[in-house]
Amino acid sequence: MRLLILLHHRFELWTVPAWFVEKLRREFPQLEVVRRDNYDTVAADIRDAEIVFTLSLKPEQFKAARNLKWIHCPAAAVHQFSFPELTNSDVILTNGRDVHGPVVAEHVMALIFAMAKNFHLAGRYQQKHVWGQEQIWYSHPHPRQIAGATLGLVGVGSIGRAVAKHASALGMRVIAVREHPEKGSVEGVTQVLPTSQLDSLLAQSDYVVLAAPVTGDTTHLIDADRLAKMRPDSCLINVGRGQLVDEAALAHALLDKKIGGAALDVFEKEPLPAECPLWDIENLLITPHTAGLEEKLWERQYALFSENLRRYLAHQLLLAVVNKQKGY
Repeated sequence: MRLLILLHHRFELWTVPAWFVEKLRREFPQLEVVRRDNYDTVAADIRDAEIVFTLSLKPEQFKAARNLKWIHCPAAAVHQFSFPELTNSDVILTNGRDVHGPVVAEHVMALIFAMAKNFHLAGRYQQKHVWGQEQIWYSHPHPRQIAGATLGLVGVGSIGRAVAKHASALGMRVIAVREHPEKGSVEGVTQVLPTSQLDSLLAQSDYVVLAAPVTGDTTHLIDADRLAKMRPDSCLINVGRGQLVDEAALAHALLDKKIGGAALDVFEKEPLPAECPLWDIENLLITPHTAGLEEKLWERQYALFSENLRRYLAHQLLLAVVNKQKGY
């Protein structure tokens, strides 16, 4: 049985470390573990692979995989696998949502604190050697306490659920929208609304957190009309994917002070081009897609993937299975 690890990325942290591969070979000697860090020989390597560990796969590569039964994506986002050949097949798709969820949720809370206390402005004044106490106080919005504030969650997957726990523990009122509110309550969330009531959530929230997957329904979910529904002192936080937000509309809303601020970890084009006007918007805090970074990332990845390998070999149900029709 062949396991193909096919992963290449310009950022070293997203590349599978050597120990990960060697440990798989030791613990699963019945597998032929093949590692590739480039795509030069994909057609030959994937032909007999039963399991593929990769961030993305092209339709022609999928067609070449004659024995493929299971794809594992170490990222949380899986929209890159949404092509008909895979979506309509019997191939199982799993992802790393439970690896990234708790870590990204901590990043969300850090962004909420940073925006509430205007740390993004303090950083700018520090670079200018300016004691900006009065400027920070008179900024829009003023520094504020997050206890008692309302947090609106768009997406209650592994990230959203962890955010809800943290935020509610700090005294925030958490509301959320989800596609199927009839599924019941979510820990830490006081009210779950259907997605049709997103505008109501936006109007109520001091902080709006986007942690939804990219689908046809969520692309540019936050556009000019939706931004107009937000409160003038509210803050938008996006840790989902850049495609969730119309960045041009957001830039206008921020510059015109129609909302209080925004914090973005993800962008439609990454790396964000140096000439992009978003860099210079004062009430926008940018983190360069670092929400999921942490030193034990690959240990966590190994724990999930190796457990799923054991389940797969024992013909048991896998963890973190993606509904391919829904895209998450």
